[in-house]
Amino acid sequence: MVTTPAAPPKVGNGKAATGRALVTGASSGIGAEFARCLAAQGKDLVLVARREDTLDALAQTLRTRHGVTVSVIACDLSAADAADQLFARTRDAGLHVDLLVNNAGFGIHGHFAEQDPDALTRMLQLNVSTLTRLTRLYLTPMIEQGQGQVIQVGSVGSFQPGPLFAAYAATKAYVLSFGEAINFELRGTGVTCTVVCPGVTRTEFLDAAGQNQKLSLYQKLFMMDAPDVARIGLRAAERGRPVVVTGALNKVQIFCLRLVSRRFATMAGYWGLKLD
Repeated sequence: MVTTPAAPPKVGNGKAATGRALVTGASSGIGAEFARCLAAQGKDLVLVARREDTLDALAQTLRTRHGVTVSVIACDLSAADAADQLFARTRDAGLHVDLLVNNAGFGIHGHFAEQDPDALTRMLQLNVSTLTRLTRLYLTPMIEQGQGQVIQVGSVGSFQPGPLFAAYAATKAYVLSFGEAINFELRGTGVTCTVVCPGVTRTEFLDAAGQNQKLSLYQKLFMMDAPDVARIGLRAAERGRPVVVTGALNKVQIFCLRLVSRRFATMAGYWGLKLD
């Protein structure tokens, strides 16, 4: 189901808006904050997630508060054909997307050998395959228009192996490498790709990942709020930066990883989640 008001709103220059931001995983956390920040800038939105009631509530708030057009598309992006279905629905509804925020994703905590194989497959589909397919589908019209932005949400886990989040960290390593590479390929097109790499963020992520233990010392010290992550990510995208790590402590962490061996980085990742 796609819900949207019939008439396009006016933006600051008095002209009808021509492009929209599509935000995946927009029902909560960092995705919802991307939506709030963009709406505050006067950007029309397409919000995508599984929880339609939550999306509808957020959409109504943004319409009322900021006077923007907000479309809601409820779908499960971990399904194999979800990217194609989503692209077709926005195209058929005449929703031109000039900013794609690939935020949807989830992690699985624990020893890899003990994790649910079906959940792992869904995670790989969502974090890697759907993200890649959506990027490919929405890039073509952006390039044809000569303008557009893609934001890929990575992680500080993109930079090191992540014991206890092994497969999740590997998916985020893919997102970082993929995003940097296509940003380089897009030179001269008017389109950019920015990988936003947050660290531990105050969202539903850890509960959904199955980390039911109390937060580690590292997680307590490095915890950021989702609105700050979204604002930093959008500023970086506006400047055309290929990668941004959010937060001063996270930046220090990533810098230090360059100075140590991969083996030590792996051990550090493990103990960062275990020590309290």
